[in-house]
Amino acid sequence: MSHPKWPMVPLGEVVRPVQRPVEVEPGTEYRTLGVKWWGEGAYERQTIDGSATAAKTLNHVRTDDLIINKIWVRNGSVAVVSTEVNGCVGSNEFPTFEFDKSKLLPAWMHWYSKTRELWTKCELLSQGTSGKNRIRPEAFLRIEIPVPSIQEQVRVIRRIDSLADKLRLVDELTSQTDQITSAFLASVHSRLAAGAPRCSLERVAPLCRRPATIEVDRQYPQVSVRSFGRGTFHSDVLSGANITWQKPYLVQNGDILMSNIKAWEGAIAVAQQKDHGRFGSHRYLTFAVKKGVATPEFLVFFLLSEEGLFHIGEASPGSADRNRTTSARKVCAIPVPVPNFEKQKYFSDLLKRVSLARELREKFAVLRSSMLPSILDRAFKGEL
Repeated sequence: MSHPKWPMVPLGEVVRPVQRPVEVEPGTEYRTLGVKWWGEGAYERQTIDGSATAAKTLNHVRTDDLIINKIWVRNGSVAVVSTEVNGCVGSNEFPTFEFDKSKLLPAWMHWYSKTRELWTKCELLSQGTSGKNRIRPEAFLRIEIPVPSIQEQVRVIRRIDSLADKLRLVDELTSQTDQITSAFLASVHSRLAAGAPRCSLERVAPLCRRPATIEVDRQYPQVSVRSFGRGTFHSDVLSGANITWQKPYLVQNGDILMSNIKAWEGAIAVAQQKDHGRFGSHRYLTFAVKKGVATPEFLVFFLLSEEGLFHIGEASPGSADRNRTTSARKVCAIPVPVPNFEKQKYFSDLLKRVSLARELREKFAVLRSSMLPSILDRAFKGEL
């Protein structure tokens, strides 16, 4: 990654270990810190009473310190302390270092701490048994990093900051778009449902079980439902020879698919064409929507609304997650709004267009996640 014209300098030549010990006293509060993985920074963990730790001393950190977690540095647990964490304390598991700012700027190390190059170097120097691999501070200081002139550091940092700000703006606009879109859909659905006649769910979408005939030499691809209204996903394929307690049921495009153990937290979805012909376990309820009477999208949107989830919750007694099994009988009795079919179809078409736009944003989000690493790769190659 590093630019061949930039000198590679051991960290020990540009930072030095520092300790600011404070004696731990019962009855005194201490703001403790942690360091996230993969260069995500230091954070304030929790405030504890001195009686809650066996440590005799803790170490203060200050803004612009370099800090690592000795165990997890191999997973990118390295950071430059921000003003939000200034004054926190850490144990000896968090070695701390001060910068020689005439040679290395904290902002340069801040961005370099987010590179896989540094994480790999830390991993290679970590020692110990699995799960307890620690890096010794003196070994960490032997790691070589690219250190151009201060003037060049300032130039590159400004360029990275500018590009990172643009990426943050994209993230903010995407989040705002999702919020506005969700509010718009809720408004349209509420307007169409207002004053519409209501009937039980089973009258417009009766429970429909299509038990699979199990053959030992056949494969049964599964479909499942995510919680919080996040749609369907495909789980492992079941072999007929391995099916014992499972009782798979056939799922068809347009079914309403509902987990009977997680429906109360929004595990409800419309089966898509990609789900057609797959199988849900006996833990899923399938409802076949009557054509020309209702649309599955309109009904599921209602079931995932505040009112709908209230009814689902009432149909899912119990206090512990594992005991909150949804009653099929009670779900079938939930009163659902049934406006004119054309109005429902309009909403379904609108929802499908919005879903398509969201899918495109999700694809961009995958691309977006690779942008900062790419920017940093170019930056520390000297290509920015």
